[in-house]
Amino acid sequence: MVPPEKTKYMYRIFVLIIIVGVMASCRSTKKIQTAITKRDSVVTISVPPPVIHQDSSMIVHLDSTIKRNSDTVQKIQDLLSTINSNRINFQTFTAKVNVDYSGSNNKRYNLNVVLRMYKDSAIWISANAILGIEAMRVLVTKDSIKLLDKLNRTYTARSLDYLQEVTDLPLTLSSLQNLIIGNPVFLDSNIVSYTTRTNSVSLLSIGKLFKNLITLSEPGRTLLHSKLDDLNIARNRTADLTYNNYENKKGVPFSVKRRIVVAEKNRLDIKLDFKQYDFNKEVSFPFNVPENYDFD
Repeated sequence: MVPPEKTKYMYRIFVLIIIVGVMASCRSTKKIQTAITKRDSVVTISVPPPVIHQDSSMIVHLDSTIKRNSDTVQKIQDLLSTINSNRINFQTFTAKVNVDYSGSNNKRYNLNVVLRMYKDSAIWISANAILGIEAMRVLVTKDSIKLLDKLNRTYTARSLDYLQEVTDLPLTLSSLQNLIIGNPVFLDSNIVSYTTRTNSVSLLSIGKLFKNLITLSEPGRTLLHSKLDDLNIARNRTADLTYNNYENKKGVPFSVKRRIVVAEKNRLDIKLDFKQYDFNKEVSFPFNVPENYDFD
């Protein structure tokens, strides 16, 4: 059996894998008084890939100092248009990911993760620990998050509000999927600065919760880095998301190596290495809860 404290740590890692570096609090997760949903016997969803539609453009609200410079305004408008056109529009996504992470205890862990998504419907994760034994399985839908801890034979189910309460962020299934796929998230339309360098360009936006400094490559304008800083200085939450090793094997630029560093009172360092990935193939999400599992 895995010690309870390690199980909780692994659970938090799964949450962080799902949200891929969102500024989650690294404090101990508070108990959420949420009713357990009815135990499922089998949940299997099989879907064909439908037609993909482009997202609409962002309406930009510029800082007053920027508005005085028409050239800068045009550059920002062009940059945001490029960001929008470079977003990965998918209907289904599958991947095999090697996850390497370390926490405040300086111990390192490694998991092999199989990940499947259907846009605006579901995220399914299966993780193998040592010797290829499946340790956990996660299913996230529009209104719930369910977890099978196969090492301790427990089943946990919460509403999706659970993630919002734990992270203090307005997370939705759509935002989680964008984080996983590698699209920019929490880029507010309130742009306050614009910086160009030899090989990169950066935009700083300020939203309701935090500042987001996004850096893109030049040329190409693929996402290189996103730095999130909490506007509440008492919280002092930060997250650094780094995107490397872009490939274009599937018709879209895709970062296969990423690093997420999340810090508040403690620090969590996650490295994601996408070994395989594909778009718009048929997917299924098997989620069987054995009768001998305990409710958590």
